[in-house]
Amino acid sequence: MLQAMPLSTQRVALVIQYLGTHFHGWQRQPNGRTVQEEIETVLSKVQERPVTLHGAGRTDSGVHAAAQVAHFEATGPIPPDKWAAILNSHLPDDILIRASAAVGSNWHARFSASWRRYRYTLYTDPKPNLFVQPFSWHYYYAPLDESLIQAALTPLVGSHHLAAFHRANSARSHSWVDVQAAECYRDGSFIHIEIQANGFLYGMVRLLVGLLVQVGKGERSPESFTELWVNQRRHEVKYSAPAKGLCLLRVGYPEFPFPPEVWFDTQPKLVLPTVTAEYCLS
Repeated sequence: MLQAMPLSTQRVALVIQYLGTHFHGWQRQPNGRTVQEEIETVLSKVQERPVTLHGAGRTDSGVHAAAQVAHFEATGPIPPDKWAAILNSHLPDDILIRASAAVGSNWHARFSASWRRYRYTLYTDPKPNLFVQPFSWHYYYAPLDESLIQAALTPLVGSHHLAAFHRANSARSHSWVDVQAAECYRDGSFIHIEIQANGFLYGMVRLLVGLLVQVGKGERSPESFTELWVNQRRHEVKYSAPAKGLCLLRVGYPEFPFPPEVWFDTQPKLVLPTVTAEYCLS
């Protein structure tokens, strides 16, 4: 009796963008729409077999991604660089594959990554804006001083035990994080907070931002902020910033098959001009 020859496989990496608004996060769940499930469904349909997609990290419900990275095992004649176009022709409008490429069998979207970088955006103008709303926290209740936020962020750089910013129900067994960069800067009515680390705790960035807002408006000093996380006073971290202001900006690897223009900084920064009466009449 003839036996079927095993199918040869090729590991394929994807750079993925998604609008998190209508997703219950990245990871497949029994109930709720997820990014992983949407892409796996298309992959399985095209390949006519079950396919598992491995992501670089898990984003929470409502969080966006400008350059999430994932991989899967492909079989059949489709060239690795053609998978992006094929997937985009089947995926919904709130997911887009920026590019696809072949990687080695030992390359892993999660375990080969050296770092992840997130950006949080706050919109501080009192006037609401529908086109800004899906991608920022509209915080106008009190003025925010970005220099105070930066002063609070600077001591975070390094390897620290950040249990104060670790939400419950996490599968991670420890709270050690190697923070490689942490910065806050203003661009007109927008304040951006960017944090890069080897990995992130469950809910970490949103808990950080919720507390940093207290620093920015002068309710808590930068020194008090540092003392809180050094002494692991989780009970004082009560507020999590809204998910819609957070975006997984990019993921870094020692070896990556994509050029920088595909993945490095693909979330457009929101900009609103300063409008005066003279400007309107010109």
